[in-house]
Amino acid sequence: MRTVQFREALREAMQEEMRLDERVFLMGEEVAEYNGAYKVSQGMLDEFGPRRVIDTPIAELGFTGIAVGAAMNGLRPIVEFMTFNFSLVAIDQVINSAAKMNSMSGGHFTCPMVFRGPTGSAGQLGAQHSQNFENWYANTPGLKVVVPSNPKDAKGLLKASIRDNDPVIFMESEQMYGFKGEIPDGEYIIPIGLADVVKPGTDVTIVSFGKMMRVVEEADAVLMEKGINAEIIDLRTVRPIDYDTVIRSVQKTNRLVVVEEAWPLASISSEIAFMVQNRAFDYLDAPVLRVTSRDVPLPYAPTLVEAYLPNVQRIVEAVESVSYVG
Repeated sequence: MRTVQFREALREAMQEEMRLDERVFLMGEEVAEYNGAYKVSQGMLDEFGPRRVIDTPIAELGFTGIAVGAAMNGLRPIVEFMTFNFSLVAIDQVINSAAKMNSMSGGHFTCPMVFRGPTGSAGQLGAQHSQNFENWYANTPGLKVVVPSNPKDAKGLLKASIRDNDPVIFMESEQMYGFKGEIPDGEYIIPIGLADVVKPGTDVTIVSFGKMMRVVEEADAVLMEKGINAEIIDLRTVRPIDYDTVIRSVQKTNRLVVVEEAWPLASISSEIAFMVQNRAFDYLDAPVLRVTSRDVPLPYAPTLVEAYLPNVQRIVEAVESVSYVG
């Protein structure tokens, strides 16, 4: 094992796959000459050259369409959005072209490609640059949606995503690029659609994904001091969702809290709550509770940002609430 930054794990995944397969290339704003807006692609232009590490204009709809066409013709593009907020400019190509092409062509065309970049709040960036669209993209048949929470998962899941024959939305966090963690030596792949039981427990199941996992882990330290032993599950992918792992955990703990950075309406946590009551209702000793962002555009003031996002106190209160029921 060795310790690397989140951005370094992503870079290693892209480099390894580009060395293995000449059809793989990276394109996006500032990915080449500037070494990436978040330095994820640092040094890749020097190794692979301007034909495979391509700086694009600030025109997401245009370069995403070029990438979809390239994928349909046998290449395997990686499209970097400087933030997934900017993917809204290109969403027609993502949803109406990449996601639907295999179905609409009767299997004659596939779009093996990855759309990657940061999601969610990164501090005082304002309402237009702080949104979570995991549930938007997860609502689209034909797409797979991956949201890693640590360097190990980031590398293994990105390699799997690049090799996948379906278009994959790969969502990172701007606040996690400098986060360090251990990854295995040598090549490894983490399958898409397999959740990780980060910590076994007996009293309550807490499910989350992405950078919210760090908040959940902080909350778990408080819960342990209170004598509550939580089982923590990192979904890792939100389409497909590993329902079986969640259900097995709820059958053991009989309680569930879902933590998600997105807005509450029609969210990933809504879907998990429905599936648990549908498949494990008789095992529940308390209602399923969700901890999400507040249902407003993200404010700019730092105190309001703190009040807007899920935090340790809200998670602990939710867990205590379900723990004292039944």
